[in-house]
Amino acid sequence: MTTLEEFVTGVLEGDRTTLSRAVTLIESRRSDHQHLAAQLIAELGKHPTSAQRIGITGVPGVGKSTFIDQFGMNLIEQGHRVAVLAVDPTSQRTGGSILGDKTRMQRLAVSPEAFIRPSPAGATLGGVTRSTREAMLLCEAAGFDVVLVETVGVGQSETIVSEMVDFFLVLMLSGAGDELQGIKKGVLELADAVAVNKADGDNSLRAAQAAAEYRHALRLMAPESPNWSPPVVTCSGLTNEGLAELWQIIQQQREVFEASGERVSRRRTQQVRWMWSMIHDRLDDAFRSDPQVSALMADAIAEVEAGTLGATSAAEQLTSAFLEGSSQKERTRE
Repeated sequence: MTTLEEFVTGVLEGDRTTLSRAVTLIESRRSDHQHLAAQLIAELGKHPTSAQRIGITGVPGVGKSTFIDQFGMNLIEQGHRVAVLAVDPTSQRTGGSILGDKTRMQRLAVSPEAFIRPSPAGATLGGVTRSTREAMLLCEAAGFDVVLVETVGVGQSETIVSEMVDFFLVLMLSGAGDELQGIKKGVLELADAVAVNKADGDNSLRAAQAAAEYRHALRLMAPESPNWSPPVVTCSGLTNEGLAELWQIIQQQREVFEASGERVSRRRTQQVRWMWSMIHDRLDDAFRSDPQVSALMADAIAEVEAGTLGATSAAEQLTSAFLEGSSQKERTRE
């Protein structure tokens, strides 16, 4: 078993094997692993960095992986080190995950200046894993100064993603027929920039038209920040058109937010949200592993499925059992 000191030293030295093992550690649900992971995150938190965190989302088929592969290579050519946390959809029936991002990011996958970590999303909303925030910190401590978080982008709450990054980029497609409807409209409200991808060849004109529609839509929305109005551009991950402009936009937003103090205030707010997220995760783990809850869970589920017990009553029954068990443990310790 790797010790805490070995993990800290290896990650800070940028050892990719240790970094991979550290990410596996923080993803583990074992209590001893979670305890060690918490210690590791605390130690690495003593070494703050100025890394740029970028969330990238978009519906399946928008070309996220192709875009990230080219975008990441551009940054590496400029001297950056790029980490990609790519979260794959997970089957709710089997728990299986595709985990194919490394095959879709062929150049980044073999670059010594890049680190790609595909992880299954599981049941987590927002298209990110429970440990995405911790994985970002590990990558930054290992010397990666740009961290890209690619989300599932299949209709889950993207709010979670936007609340853990410095810049939230939304990739859109032209000609989808519902540019301004449903979830797309909701995602637009979170965007720091919108890029209509695949703006190449015969699709260039349609992409420009779609970009004009998005600009009009954004003008009707109140921007999240008083210091930044999200720009809309066209780009092509396939031909590398518009990607340099996007990086300039990201850099410009960083300068604006640093000057206004918003970058620091956002990071502080994210830390508090991270705390609450960890509390929710720990309580969920404690609830599911509680012996009294486990003894009642199977029967409660069966009764709810059969319609003989209401969901509200079942939740009350299980919660009461958990709280009673916690009270008994407290009295025993006293």
